Amino acid sequence: MRRPLPLLTAAALAVAAFLAAGPPAAAADADLARNGGFEAGLDGWSCSAGSGAVVTTPVHGGSSALKATPAGQDNARCAQTVTVKPDSTYTLGAWVQGAYVYLGASGTGTTDVSTWTQTPGAWKQLNTSFRTGASTTSVTIYTHGWYGQPAHLTDDVTLVGPDPGQTQPQPPAAPTGLTASGATASSVNLAWAAAAGATSYRVHRDGAAPLTVTGTSATVTGLAASATYAFQVSAVNAAGESPKSAAVSATTTSGGGDPGNPGLPAHALVGYLHASFANGSGYVRMADVPASWDVINLAFGEPTSVTSGDIRFSLCPASECPNVETPAEFKAAVKAKQAAGKKVLISIGGQNGQVQLATTAARDTFVSSVSKIIDEYGLDGLDIDFEGHSLSLATGDTDFRAPTTPVIVNLISAVKTLKAKYGPDFVLTMAPETFFVQLGYQYYGSGPWGGQDPRAGAYLPVIHALRDDLTLLHVQDYNSGSIMGLDNQYHSMGGADFHIAMTDMLLTGFPVAGNTARVFPPLRPEQVAIGLPATTNAGNGHTPPAEVNKALDCLTKKTSCGTYQTHGTWPALRGLMTWSVNWDRFGGWEFSRNFDAYFGG
Repeated sequence: MRRPLPLLTAAALAVAAFLAAGPPAAAADADLARNGGFEAGLDGWSCSAGSGAVVTTPVHGGSSALKATPAGQDNARCAQTVTVKPDSTYTLGAWVQGAYVYLGASGTGTTDVSTWTQTPGAWKQLNTSFRTGASTTSVTIYTHGWYGQPAHLTDDVTLVGPDPGQTQPQPPAAPTGLTASGATASSVNLAWAAAAGATSYRVHRDGAAPLTVTGTSATVTGLAASATYAFQVSAVNAAGESPKSAAVSATTTSGGGDPGNPGLPAHALVGYLHASFANGSGYVRMADVPASWDVINLAFGEPTSVTSGDIRFSLCPASECPNVETPAEFKAAVKAKQAAGKKVLISIGGQNGQVQLATTAARDTFVSSVSKIIDEYGLDGLDIDFEGHSLSLATGDTDFRAPTTPVIVNLISAVKTLKAKYGPDFVLTMAPETFFVQLGYQYYGSGPWGGQDPRAGAYLPVIHALRDDLTLLHVQDYNSGSIMGLDNQYHSMGGADFHIAMTDMLLTGFPVAGNTARVFPPLRPEQVAIGLPATTNAGNGHTPPAEVNKALDCLTKKTSCGTYQTHGTWPALRGLMTWSVNWDRFGGWEFSRNFDAYFGG
């Protein structure tokens, strides 16, 4: 079912530069840069991802300088917006120090400019000039470093040119009086006092992308049930953004129901059963699956060809599985499991079962053939386990909310058709690899940029479109390279931190490929289970029971969190998934016994 994926390559460092010295300032010119020597801290400056800080050594002039540190996919950009005069020439300058340091201006109304240098250990002056457009009244000046490089220093920033004859606008003060009320299972109402001079406000939640509003109230949606969140608000005008307000906390309600999760216990154990094939783990008859397993996914329904959409399922041949039951015995065992409250699904795909619904004909064939399997064996629903090249972003989709790639659009349509056919009790689960989900935080829709596979994050539009129909998402936290979490740090398989970081992304939401305008909304905790291999034989990234329990403690109780701090606490987290029931038996049932012990059987 699973195969290792190569460690991801870092993006190649490619830079282009233009270095030009500006003309000498005219007598009537003025320096319009605010706090260019950073003697007033970061007043007037805004640094991405909290990357900037003021230091007292080394400095070029005065007593302070800016130190900004790139991290992950953030290049430590610090900027300010300056009021300028239209159709005028300005010279931008700064003293810098670092491996790669950039200085530039954007929004000039003509040609934006940028210059850079390499000057580790010594101060060097950067200069560039530009002319404003006929209607340009403000520009943004900035400095930044480069990805994966050490911190850089900037001091004595100047923007010299005609004074527009206007008083420099000031950012508003931080809003006051922030309150939270009216919490539901997925939303919270916020209100605050107006800040003088503000033209808009930004609502900040636990590291998620800010929500921009124009009034003094907002309803924050897309929250998880039974979770506690911290909120702050800042005020914005043309001069910049205020400091954040004092924080207020709010806890969402439990939701009073279990939508999308028909008949599952509060904490469920999901396992794949090798029903159609044999391997070194041995064959397990349906009747012999222990009662610990709440959802049993039959592996696998497989396609007759990659593009046909035609899915077939049959029991393991007796020549490979000498103790295999007859079809009648298997169907009777399925009914017995269902009578005991268990759910039995057909899983489509796996490592070798490539499925590409590139046409509407393939989509319709998929629906009819999967329906035939469900009806013949009396199953409860469908598990989507598409891997490898089953999902492709070759057409260059960049917005998960509006996919156009046929294999994705047709898959969404097919699953919705099946859900409509079988009604609200239809159980829908998915088991994507981290490559297809969490890696979208960095690379979704980026195509071949830096050599990155364009399929990265390809499940995101499928999950988003089906989130109201989805019973469980159990991402495979294994057979994966290191993945960056919301802390901008890379986490590796096999320990609690990896599962905490990957699951926190699903329950918190995250900007897709760094675009804060496209935030993937959080899933409800009862929709999420953590996927792990049952033994070291079952896949790369096996996690010892003690580390599994630490991850569960952190996510459901906010204890044992180690180095990664979550953005919430989710006692309603659904549970665990493993590959597989067969491998767990091979390992002496260690995985399922640990689950039973943790959740009280």
